[in-house]
Amino acid sequence: MQVFKKILPIFINRYFLVSVGFIVWMLFFDQRDYFQQKASTEELNKLETATKYYKDEISKTKKELNNLQNDPTSIEKFARERYLLKREGEDVYIFDDTSNKATTEVK
Repeated sequence: MQVFKKILPIFINRYFLVSVGFIVWMLFFDQRDYFQQKASTEELNKLETATKYYKDEISKTKKELNNLQNDPTSIEKFARERYLLKREGEDVYIFDDTSNKATTEVK
């Protein structure tokens, strides 16, 4: 009972009540409440990750473009891989990887 008599004036203090009211208002009722801030932060992190990914992809593509513009062997390699071009007298065999398709269909 002695502890209750010592703690009660603290809870009745108007500054304490106003502070608690302010904290509750900011956590739950404000336009920019805690939960909205948390969701915004998570979305920002996802967007920053996506931005980093796309910047890396852009740098890879720029390097590939630079190689294609300056190196004849890379142009030949690109043409052979993408467009299945061949030299005279060569035969091109295309193997379709059906093992991956079979495992995905079974699942």
